[in-house]
Amino acid sequence: MIHTATWKEVKEGLVTDIYFDRTKQILQAKGIDLHVRAEVVAHVFPSNWPWAVLAGVEECAEVLKDLPVDVRMMKEGTIFGTKLPVMEISGKYLDFGQYETTLLGLICQASGIATMAARCKKAAGKKEVISFGARRIHPTIAPLIERNAYIGGCDGVSVGLGARLIGKEPVGTMPHALILIMGDTVKATKAFDEVIEPGVRRVSLIDTFNDEKIEALNVAGELGDRLYAVRLDTPRSRRGDFLEIMKEVRWELDLRGYKQVKLFLSGGIDEMDIEKYNLLADAYGVGTAISNARVVDFSMDIIEIDGHPLAKRGKMSGSKRVLRCKECLKTRVCPVEESPGRCSCGGLEEEILVPFVSKGNLLYPLPKPFQIREFVLQQLSKVELRI
Repeated sequence: MIHTATWKEVKEGLVTDIYFDRTKQILQAKGIDLHVRAEVVAHVFPSNWPWAVLAGVEECAEVLKDLPVDVRMMKEGTIFGTKLPVMEISGKYLDFGQYETTLLGLICQASGIATMAARCKKAAGKKEVISFGARRIHPTIAPLIERNAYIGGCDGVSVGLGARLIGKEPVGTMPHALILIMGDTVKATKAFDEVIEPGVRRVSLIDTFNDEKIEALNVAGELGDRLYAVRLDTPRSRRGDFLEIMKEVRWELDLRGYKQVKLFLSGGIDEMDIEKYNLLADAYGVGTAISNARVVDFSMDIIEIDGHPLAKRGKMSGSKRVLRCKECLKTRVCPVEESPGRCSCGGLEEEILVPFVSKGNLLYPLPKPFQIREFVLQQLSKVELRI
């Protein structure tokens, strides 16, 4: 038995906190169904992130497009800060209230994954970051992990179904299992070269049996120009000073004329490791840091009832605009009646909380994953990794 909900069960409202079901039951019994406006906001980010990447919008659309509601939402891939509405829903409460759990779940996890991928890509700069985290999560959501890792900035993903979802070929090297079964790193690398189609890059895993620099020279001598990279996946318990190991491998390869061979790192890598190793590494495989990323803790709150601003303590009532400078990305929240102006840097402001759904109809075609990723990368060039 697989312990996950079907999409049909999700859309039937079966994956919801019970108090929303009870609220619906009470309101129906009392004949109350008011028009409300609710907004979705993250008031804090994990680990003092200065920004996050909005993801999960496409799946939200699958829920919202069948509901008689109006929705404004930031576009998928928008980099945003705390205390900014990313979604506003307007309609009869009984038409959408039971989907609060679902909508929050769709964007909380997706945004966390996309944000960590973006943080890793920001740290790596122009160097490749590949999502290797499918083995750390439930297989039924592996495609979700891979898609959001990609739109957040990863250059590739390792799982076939996830790759199909983003319109790319899966990326991978070789496992320790191949080398252990064949009994030798060079034999395994040679077999890979003989069997796997030529379009796949030859990347040899060099830390199974012997010293990394010795194995690097062995496989480089065997494959020559066909060797694209060597991968170091050395466990933290055995690697010692990983930067020194990389320096040795790089030195020995360069000394013998293998300057074209790149260094690919994996094994418990996160954005802080990338910052440390980026001096020598050419590419990274990031697993758990992305697939098990902290969620962005969104909440949904009513801000207006029957046209009258009303919110609980600690929340600002009334419909709002989110205005962003096109040049520096400085962002502010203001009452919905206020118009965009000019930023202090001189750039023009634009509204980024835009109409998304009208009475259950999507108002614009959803972008392709590569388009969302490009949008994220454009914004990443204008933000800092840390405060």
